[in-house]
Amino acid sequence: MSSIRVEGLVKIYGKVHALDGLDLTVKPGTVFGFLGPNGAGKTTTIRILAGLARPTNGRAWVAGFDLAADGRHLARHIGYLPEEPAFYSWMTPQEFLDFLGRLYGIPSRDRAARVKELLELVKLAEVKMRRIGGFSRGMKQRLALASALVSRPEVLLLDEPASALDPAGRKEVLDLIEGLRSQCTVLMSTHILADVERVCDVIGIIARGRLIVQSRREALLAQYAAPVFEVEAADAAGLQRWADDLRQHAWVTAVSVDHPTARVVVKDIGLAKHELLAAAVRANLALDRYAEIKPSLEDVFLRLVGEEGLR
Repeated sequence: MSSIRVEGLVKIYGKVHALDGLDLTVKPGTVFGFLGPNGAGKTTTIRILAGLARPTNGRAWVAGFDLAADGRHLARHIGYLPEEPAFYSWMTPQEFLDFLGRLYGIPSRDRAARVKELLELVKLAEVKMRRIGGFSRGMKQRLALASALVSRPEVLLLDEPASALDPAGRKEVLDLIEGLRSQCTVLMSTHILADVERVCDVIGIIARGRLIVQSRREALLAQYAAPVFEVEAADAAGLQRWADDLRQHAWVTAVSVDHPTARVVVKDIGLAKHELLAAAVRANLALDRYAEIKPSLEDVFLRLVGEEGLR
């Protein structure tokens, strides 16, 4: 059984196809990284899954509910954190979470315990009586995450949960998300590759309203990441001549130069290991560094999104 299932989802705004036949499956207990460039359709998808927008066509199921038939029952089973969460700034965190608990119909005794638990989880217990209006961006984002967890949701939908935070604030939020793995299914939309690499089990890459790949991170890298070598040389002119020569070989996919570093993407890693250094010797190029680079999610992302843009 899937926590989230999407089939042929289409959303059209005027002449814009925000979603163009999106298919997606998220298994229970997964932290799913929903990755794509700005404008790819991530926010539109999450708003539909949260019941805040209706698709033009297609179907979706969240936490076992068919959004078309049972959408009105969905609210108690999901948590939703929008990209720009809003608060009553005059409230305290304790008051705000208690207010949300009342909306969910949580009994008084259970509500007090849940509020206390959440404040401790997001490390706001010491400031529970301060007004939210005086909070930093990171504190507000942690409170927003606590707000999305009030009802103990089966599915948590997060739209760019850490994109506007400084490094310290992003680390705090990502640590919290990582700790939720055993509690609920998480779908996290973002365009920050490092965040996905850090906390996500499975990655789905969306472009132009379509899912172009979905896989576990290790399998994604193994299947799509091309071998990459980096070399450094002080001789800028010599490095450029060497790079220009490499581009003529069939086993080389691409070469980029940002002195003193040249980055070489190859098709045949065995041949490259023999030929790269030999080519440097022929060019009389003195290398300061030569290294085979471990493929990154960024390499995969740029390759797949770039290929999709050419279609």
